[in-house]
Amino acid sequence: MSVATLDTNEHFVNFTRSASLTVVHFSANWADQCGQVTEVLNELSKLPEIQNSGSKFGICDAENLSEISLQYKIDSVPTVILFKNGLQVDRIDGADAAQITSKVKLHSLGKGVSTVSPEKLEDRLKALINRHKVMVFMKGNRDTPRCGFSRTLIQILNGTGVQYDTFDILTDEEVRQGLKEYSDWPTYPQLYVKGELIGGLDIIKELQASGELESTLNA
Repeated sequence: MSVATLDTNEHFVNFTRSASLTVVHFSANWADQCGQVTEVLNELSKLPEIQNSGSKFGICDAENLSEISLQYKIDSVPTVILFKNGLQVDRIDGADAAQITSKVKLHSLGKGVSTVSPEKLEDRLKALINRHKVMVFMKGNRDTPRCGFSRTLIQILNGTGVQYDTFDILTDEEVRQGLKEYSDWPTYPQLYVKGELIGGLDIIKELQASGELESTLNA
């Protein structure tokens, strides 16, 4: 599934008439944050549960379709509006990827983000943490970090030559919130080696400065 380009008023109206969830990103080419939101929607559109729900994703140039923007009171970009049967059911102003993810899942699946029992969530978190010897939970991924802290951590890891894997917490609110409690570590990025939390960016910088980073990663 891909994000459709809604280039006319008629296309917009027809696209949002669906009984399934329709997610429209009001965007502008000059706004860097719009690109980040489009990436989030692309990733969400690939999730099997979202695809099975019949949800659709579209992008609308807020300036070109000014009548539509005026109708829905779009005064800044990015803005994401969720529709069902042509009616607005929710809205996210700004590039809040976690909120976008949460609300898309809520409305597409007809349930909140806490869809599994605490025991099953813990099992899932353990499996993710142990997916690779060195795991990084971050905003974005190794190719497109979505915050400065994550970007810096990836640069440090790339400098070591160590093999590692990443998980984008912006695509899964359940993991994002659950991992904070599971590891008792409130911020991201988080780095794990052999299933054990090493820490965030500050800890990694300290290990790098002391010359202990590579031995820690290769333990």
